[in-house]
This record gives sequence, structure tokens and C-alpha cells, in this order.
Amino acid sequence: MENQSSNIEPKWLRKFLPIWVAQIFSLLGSGLVQFALVWWITQETGSATMLTTATIVAILPEIFLSPFAGAFVDRFNRRMVMIVADAFVAVVTLGLVLLFAFDLIQIWHIFVVIFLRDVGGIFHWTAMQTSTALMVPDKHLSRVAGLNQALRGGMNIIAPPLGALLMSLLQFYQVIAVDIVTAIIAITPLLFINIPQPVRTDAVDIVTPRTLMHDIAQGYRYLVNWKSMLYLSLLAAVLNFMLAPASTLTPLVVTQHFGKGVWELSILESVMGIGIVIGGLGLGVWGGFKNKMTTSITGVIGLGLGVFIFGLAPANAFWLGAVGWALVGLMNPIANGPLQAIMQSRIAPEMQGRVMGLTGSVCMMMMPIALAISGPVAEHVGLRVWYWIGGGITMLVGAAIFFLPEVMALGKARTEPTTAAAVVQA
Repeated sequence: MENQSSNIEPKWLRKFLPIWVAQIFSLLGSGLVQFALVWWITQETGSATMLTTATIVAILPEIFLSPFAGAFVDRFNRRMVMIVADAFVAVVTLGLVLLFAFDLIQIWHIFVVIFLRDVGGIFHWTAMQTSTALMVPDKHLSRVAGLNQALRGGMNIIAPPLGALLMSLLQFYQVIAVDIVTAIIAITPLLFINIPQPVRTDAVDIVTPRTLMHDIAQGYRYLVNWKSMLYLSLLAAVLNFMLAPASTLTPLVVTQHFGKGVWELSILESVMGIGIVIGGLGLGVWGGFKNKMTTSITGVIGLGLGVFIFGLAPANAFWLGAVGWALVGLMNPIANGPLQAIMQSRIAPEMQGRVMGLTGSVCMMMMPIALAISGPVAEHVGLRVWYWIGGGITMLVGAAIFFLPEVMALGKARTEPTTAAAVVQA
């Protein structure tokens, strides 16, 4: 396939930057709503079960709907998908605002809203990621991915205190209403800026559920037949399985192992957020090694080392645990940014939605499985054991990738056949 960059306008930044900046406001609004709803559930119920249920409700759409969202995005105008998805989330949020304003809110309303907002978010995220490869030259994809990671890390730092401040000044429904304003800001540049569309040879006038199922199957065959990309996706799923329980078990490690409280837990969250920002900005400026896989593997090994250090820290050395957690934050964008860039630059544009949807679904599926296994392990063997196992295996898997030439080649040059059809029919 011809390099995607050759078809991108020299002044690409003029189109991409307004859309990217608008997304900053959208992320901020989403962060505020997330913080506010978690706080409301905590205050109203005081139930760990309710908080866990909210987390599961947020995960389910990504596990089950990501493949369908990917197939949908590959079929329809991606700019319109983003506009409709953002508008849908805004309407759902408006309904929540009205429920709070008229004091009609119940806990099940919160779960429904969380679910629906995540459904809209999946379609928006998939459309945005697949559009990025059509707007940004290949050599800058890692930088953009790094900046996106830094942005998300920054939102994790900014949104909670800003949310707390707004809740002290405004009514609760007014705080949530901020997300409607930020959604409008996110939609505005999309109304005026055209996003290139990939050319499909199998376009149809009417898209049916059967059409989407066929597209998902085609995306599956594309991924399975392209062995190096399949191996990379499976490796990402394994790493997600090993690392997912780390953040979930952290509050218990803070209280039961270190003997600390909420203040120390907030310190860990802060140092991780700062690490993500520094790592993301660093990748944005640096761009990574010439081989993107080398950059990503460096980050993966660093992630494993950070988790391992956190697990090794003795009870009287909370500071060492904080160092490990800061390293996890720092290496997160170094590991994930290049992987995102590889998928954006290597997968055929008309297949990106489906393939990203499938890989995202598999990776997210690892989270509840890992939590189901790590919980009993932590209870019967010890809380820190999973950090030793997860961190150690992550480092080993990262090092092993260096000895997989097919996977390493993905980071150097385009390796896929000339057309998507050639992969699917292989």
C-alpha cells in the first residue's frame, strides 16, 4: 500500500489542530462528569459494590460494541459519526441534568447514563483515531499519540480538583451541564473542516446489521491472516491482563501494606498523572526511536519495572512505591503511543475501524478476567504477589518481543500487502 503520508496535505496541521484542541474541552467535560458521578455515588450509597458496578457498566460497551462501532465507522462518514456521537452524549447528559435539577435522580439512572455515554464515546473515539491516520503524516503519528497520552494524563490531574471547586460554587446539575458546553465546542470545528474518507470498493447503498456482521468477519480475517499484527494484538491483550489489576488493588496496598490513608493514595494518583504528562510530552517532542516497536518495548519494560518496584517496596518505604508508580505513569505513553501510531499507519485505512474495534474489545475483555483471577490470588497468597508476577511477566514479554522479527518489522516499514482485500483473501 502506498504510504498514507503521500496523500496528506502539506498544511495538514491547519485542519487537524482545531479538531484536536476542541477535543481537549470534550475530555475536560467528560472528566468533570466522571468525577462528579463517582463522588455522588460515593456520598449517596457509600457502597463499594455500587462503585464496582459503575466500573463494570462503563467497561461493557467497549467489550461488546467496539467491533460493531469499528465496522460502522468504516462504512459511514467519520466526521458525521463524531458529530452525532458527541451530540448523543450531550443529549444524554442533558437528561441527567434535568433529573438532578428536578430531584428525580435514582442510582439506576446513573448506571444508564454511564452506559449510554460510553456507547457514544466508543463511536467517537474509533472515528477520531481512524481519521487521525488520514490527516496526520506517518512520521508525526507517534508524536500526536504521545500528546494525546499527555492530554489524558493532564485531565486526570486537572479534572478532580476542578470538579471539586465547581461543586463548591455551583449546583450539582450545573456542574454536569458543563459537559454539554464542552460537547458543543468539540462539535463546532467538525462542522467546518472536512475529514478525508478512505475509498471502499464494496460500498453499498443500504447498510444492514448483516452488512456490519460481514464487515466484522472481514476485519477478523484481515487480522488473523496478517500474522505480525495478530501477534502484536495478542501481546497487547496479555500485557493488559497482567497490568489491569495493579490499579484496582492499589488502594488495598496503600491501606493494608503501607498502613496509609486517602492522602497517600491521592499522592500515588498525582505522581502517576504527572508521569503520564511528562512521558507524553517527551514522546511528542522526541517522536521515539526510528523503529516504533523499539520505543514501545522500552515503555513496556518500564511499565513492568514500575509495577515490580511498587510491589517490592517495604511497608516503611512508601516513597519507593511512589517512585514505582511515577515510573508506571512515565512509561505508559512511551508504551502505548507508538503502538497506536503503528496501527494507524500500517492498517489499511478502510479496515482501521474494524481492526481497532476487535483489538480494543479483546484488550478490554482482559480486565474483568484479570480482576476475577487476581482477587483470589491476592486474598490467598498476598496483595503484593500480583505486582511481582504482573511486573515480572510484563518485563519478560517486552524483552521477548525483540526476538520476534515479524513484530519488530511493524515498527520499521509498511509490511502489509498492497490492498486490504489481499490480506482478507490470504
